[in-house]
Amino acid sequence: MQCFNFLKTMMILFNFIIFLCGVALLAVGIWVSVDGPSFLKIFGPLSSSAVQFVNVGYFLIAAGAVLLALGFLGCYGAQTENKCALMMFFFILLIIFIAEVAAAVVALVYTAMAETFLTAVVVPAIKKDYGQQKDFSQVWNITMQRLHCCGFTNYTDFEGSPFVMEYNVFPPSCCNNSSSESCTKEKAEKDNVEGCFKQLLYDIRANAATVGGVAAGIGGLELAAMVVSMYLYCNMK
Repeated sequence: MQCFNFLKTMMILFNFIIFLCGVALLAVGIWVSVDGPSFLKIFGPLSSSAVQFVNVGYFLIAAGAVLLALGFLGCYGAQTENKCALMMFFFILLIIFIAEVAAAVVALVYTAMAETFLTAVVVPAIKKDYGQQKDFSQVWNITMQRLHCCGFTNYTDFEGSPFVMEYNVFPPSCCNNSSSESCTKEKAEKDNVEGCFKQLLYDIRANAATVGGVAAGIGGLELAAMVVSMYLYCNMK
């Protein structure tokens, strides 16, 4: 009985924290989606380069909504000893865990396929919006400066973009030591700065131990939460 009460209390506290994190992510996601430039102005230099390839606002909204729902179900189910809520909590967490494992396997085994898919999505967006949409251009400038890369694959991603069409030059990051001179097509072709996708993969592999440790920690927490939720479910009257 003491073990049951202890795990019940820990389940409530843990899921209350998850609920608060979900609310915070949801709020930030809505802020980014509604007023992206102001968010980038404040947090751009400090933000992670890895998440700048996707629409951060919608990603945060989705993640926040899932965490909010999980936190509520876990907290409510443990507090009121509601078996239905605990079972829903378990199955949602199980689906997330399976999806994470599947995504990790696909990312490790089918890296080339992932690159092809992302190239088909990201490169047309660069050609269409870079130099025209301020927040989009700022995100890519920050990413290229921090990762020391050029475009998604290389400088050719910017050919035909509003920026190149207007100024007839490429972003400074596409040329080595181009702070004092314009980055022309000839210089960009000569320097051939590596694309951000390959540079990002290199950084991830260089920090594989850290990435793996974080992933293992998250997976361990998810498994522990599922075990505790099943224990409470099976021991409820």
